[in-house]
This record gives sequence, C-alpha cells and structure tokens, in this order.
Amino acid sequence: MKLSRLALAIAVMPGLSLAAEPYVAEPLIVTSGRLAEPQAQATAATTVFERDDIERLQVSSVAELLERVPGLSIVRTGGAGSQTGVFLRGTSTAQTLVLVDGQRIAAASSGTSSLEFLAPEQIERIEVVRGARSALYGSDAIGGVIQIFTRQADGQGLKPYARLAAGSDSTYQRSLGLSGGDERTRFHLGAALDETAGIDATRDGFGANGDDDAYRNRSLSLNLSHRFNDDLQVGLSALDQRGQVEYDDVFTGLLPTTDFQVSSLSGFIDGRLNERWSSRLEMGHSKDQRDTGDDSPAAPDYSFFTYTTYRDSASWVNTLTLTDHQQILTGADWYEDRLQSSADFAEDSRWNRAAFVQHRYTGDIFSTELGLRHDDNQQFGSENTWNAALTLPLNSANDLILSYSEGFRAPTFNDLYDQWYGNPDLAPERSKSYELQWRSRYSNTGSLQASVYRTDIEDAIVLDQNFIPQNVQTARIHGFEAAVQQELFGWQSSLALALTDPRDRANGHTLQRRAKRTLNLDLDRRFGDVSVGAGWRAISGRYDDADNEIEMSGYGLLSLRAAWQANEELGLSLKLDNLLDKDYAEATYSTANGRFGYNSAGRTALFAVTWTPQL
Repeated sequence: MKLSRLALAIAVMPGLSLAAEPYVAEPLIVTSGRLAEPQAQATAATTVFERDDIERLQVSSVAELLERVPGLSIVRTGGAGSQTGVFLRGTSTAQTLVLVDGQRIAAASSGTSSLEFLAPEQIERIEVVRGARSALYGSDAIGGVIQIFTRQADGQGLKPYARLAAGSDSTYQRSLGLSGGDERTRFHLGAALDETAGIDATRDGFGANGDDDAYRNRSLSLNLSHRFNDDLQVGLSALDQRGQVEYDDVFTGLLPTTDFQVSSLSGFIDGRLNERWSSRLEMGHSKDQRDTGDDSPAAPDYSFFTYTTYRDSASWVNTLTLTDHQQILTGADWYEDRLQSSADFAEDSRWNRAAFVQHRYTGDIFSTELGLRHDDNQQFGSENTWNAALTLPLNSANDLILSYSEGFRAPTFNDLYDQWYGNPDLAPERSKSYELQWRSRYSNTGSLQASVYRTDIEDAIVLDQNFIPQNVQTARIHGFEAAVQQELFGWQSSLALALTDPRDRANGHTLQRRAKRTLNLDLDRRFGDVSVGAGWRAISGRYDDADNEIEMSGYGLLSLRAAWQANEELGLSLKLDNLLDKDYAEATYSTANGRFGYNSAGRTALFAVTWTPQL
C-alpha cells in the first residue's frame, strides 16, 4: 500500500487557515519531564488522549487508542483480551515503559505490560512520550513511555453515571461510577464488567481450535485527593483488573485459559516548601498475575503455569526554581521486584535504586535541557544515562527542537534466572537517539508536529540456537513522524503519519513485526446534540520473522461512529468497526499443518446508552 503520496496530500492541510473558534490553552502534562508543564514546553514528542477523546472515539480497548499515536503500531494474536504487542518507534514491546498512575506494571518475568486487560472506562487520560527517556525513568524507556491515569472527578458536587453497551460477538459492557468533591476534596469510584464471546483466533481447525475465544474482565478504580491548603496536597489511586481469557492451543485438543489480575496502588504527598522549592513523594505497589490452565472437561481447573510479579516502589521528586529562567529537577527512585512462579528461577527478587538530576534554561532566543541519571541494580550493576535538548524559537508559532537521549533495558527474570535457559551474564540493552522536531501552531485551529530521528541499539538480547539469551544484536532505526490537527469547514481532523525503517545491522533485515508505514485519520463533527465521526487506519506490510521470510500483507480499516445527547441525562452512541469487513492478520503462528495468520475481528457494531442523572 502506498501511503506516502496520500499522506503528503493530507499533510498540506496546515496551509488552509480557516476562521473558527479561538485556540484553547493546552492542558498540563507530566510524563515528558516528570513535572507539570504545558505540552508545548515539553522537549520530548508527546501525544495526549483526554477522557473526552476516549468517549468521542468510542474505543473499547487501550490498543484502539494507542494506534492513533504516530510511530506506534499494535500487533494482536486474536480478538479481545489476546496478547497485544506495542512497537513504538521501531522498538520492541519490552522496550517501552508502561506506567499506571506512576507505577510500573510490566511483568518481571517477560518484561511486557498487560495493556490488553486495561479497561478504557477506568481511564482519565493517556500520555505517550515518543523517544528514549531513561535519563528520567531508568530501565525499559528505549522506545518511550506510556503513562495511564485512572479516572478522576470533574468539577464539584456529586456526579453519578451508568453505561450499558451491547454489540457483535455477544459483547456486553456495563459500567457505573460516582465522582464528586468540593474545593479541597475530590474523589472518583468506578466499576465495570466487560464480556464477549470473542472470535476464533486461529484459522487452523485442529483439535478444539474451532471455538470462539471468550473474554471476561471485571475492573474497579478509585481516585481520591485532598488539598489541605495552597501548599500541601495528598492523594491515593487504585486500579484492579481481573478476569479470564480463552486462547487456542494449536498442538493439542485442550481448551486453555488464562486467569489474570493487573492491579496498582499508589499514594502521594505534594508540597510547596517555599517559593522556590516544590517536593513530591510517591509510594506504590503493583501486581501482575497470570495463571494458565485447561478448561476442557477432561482436565478441569488444571494449571499449566503461574507467573506473579509483585513490585513495591518509592520516588522523591524535587523542583528547584533558581531564577526566572533556570530550574533544576532532582530526585531518587527505588523499586523491588518479587516473582512467584510455578517454574524454577535461580533468583526470585531484585532491587533497583537510582538518582537523577535535570537542568532547564528557558530564554527568548533559545532554551536548553540537560539531564543525568544513575541506576544501581542488584543484578547487573550500574548504568548512567544522559539526555539533552536545545529549543530554538523561530517565531511565536514555530519551534525547532534538537535532542539527544539515551535508553537502556534491564534483562528480565526469564533472561537471567530461568533454570534451563537463563544467562546471568547478560548486560542491559542500550540505545542512543538523535532527533529533530518542528512544532507549529500555525492558526487558532491548526497545529503540526513533525520529527525525524535515528536510534541505535546495542547489546540487544536475542536467543541463540540453544534458546539461551545473548547480547548479540545491534539495530539501527530511522524514522519520520507527523501529527496534524486542523478544523476544516466545521470538521475536526486529526492525522498521524509515520515512516519507520528498523534494521538489524548485522544482516540488514527488517526487525520482525514492525510496520514501516502507518497512517491514521480521524474526522469528527458536531451538529447540535448529534456528533458523527469516521476513522481510517492504514498499515503497511511487515515481516513476522527475524529472517524476513514470512511477509504479511498491509491493510486498511474504516470505522464510523455517531452519538446523540438526547437530553442532559441520556446519551446514545453507535460504533461500526472494520466497516468493509476486511480480512487481515497482524501476526502468524505455526502448526503441523503449516503457517497461518491469527484471525482478527470482522465487521462489528457496538451500541451504548449512557445515563448521567443530575443530582
């Protein structure tokens, strides 16, 4: 599929400056610099999704939202609840750090985060930082950082809500919640239950694989904060997702299932000690559990394996304002991972402690950022990472940002401690990235972000012929990204384009499962109480193996959505996904009968009713 010409044609939209409503100030973001700042001041390329975006786009999964991030592609091995891979700027899933309210949620065994189990109904906003950020966050932030914030109260007074949805494949979604507060205290409590009969993930009819793969997810969230005065605030947030997902075993006649739980608990104290010194202390706990067994009548409740990660963490972040133009961010992080598993590991726990400092200068002619972090890990020792950025304002509406950033990823428990296949001598994966950004607020209703970058990865961990992990791969990733937002004739348009060239430098092969070209376009318009929208997503072909022998075809998907606010309390919405019923696959699997692509959902519909009674 040729995306470049079409993307170029759409990208000229910044030249169409049309009269419309005045520009509204950008909200504050915290992930890019670990402090609250306007998105335009963040030196890293950042994409933000607010609660309004989640509701407008009517997404049913976090993956549906993340697919709209330039440079990020998603790979799933089936329908709802299936394993979901995130490839940000050509890096692997384990090379992107995922946080929930500041807490790491990745499994210590595999290094991957269970995004497929996070319910959008419990999410307030998502911030995606594109590019290495290890100088602030440490391990895993080679491709970037995805931070998910649980749902929060909006305004004062009590605001209950309830939502019921039904759709294709016997899909049912129910959620309810209550938020409220006053000038000092705010809270939100929400619960949701998602169920679907699912689809058959595999195309091979061997054994019991002809059945649909059901998915059930129960979720709870709590967010509470209290401000004692203008200088002191405390807060608490909790998220718990648990349920069961079915999947196909392509080699036996069994009916395997995975019982899962993904949860996080965090608390903070945020204080301004004086006019120049602000300090924030956070503590948290997270859990990732997967218990896989067989649900067939011949072996009910039989367990294959269990992996449970427990993680405790603490961080202390301080912001020191030296002058009107200079600022220092400094702090310390600590976390400890503990693994409980049915498999044998040489070690089942390890700690990591770190200190970091970052200086910022903001001037009229140029601005700078320089940061350093030192990590000390119980297993692999010390690691230093740097980042630097130079911002050059061309005029009041255009900025150029040149940046350099380093990243690293610590080997997982599977890599290091597995009884049969572990390698305790592994070193961390390391990366260096160079980037040039152009940001333009060219009109009251239009904005453009464009980036060109290069990332070099050394000591990447791959399996040798005996399935022992080794630091042998080097990779080079070139990329271009562009994100355009523009209002045209009353339609709000959003375009995300990415061209990525991720290569294994030893043999020149494209890194597996990375799409080289992605394009996402959303169009939305409101007509009084009615809103309509459409989305188009185009993905180029990719290779599903390291040797580039298994090539997968590209595809394009069209979706439509509509919503009607019948009155102040009642809202109706309808979404149609894969409108053209495209048959496509995002990954493949092998059986004794050959190699096949995992099934993806065909044309689906979801109708929802939302009730927000006025109290």
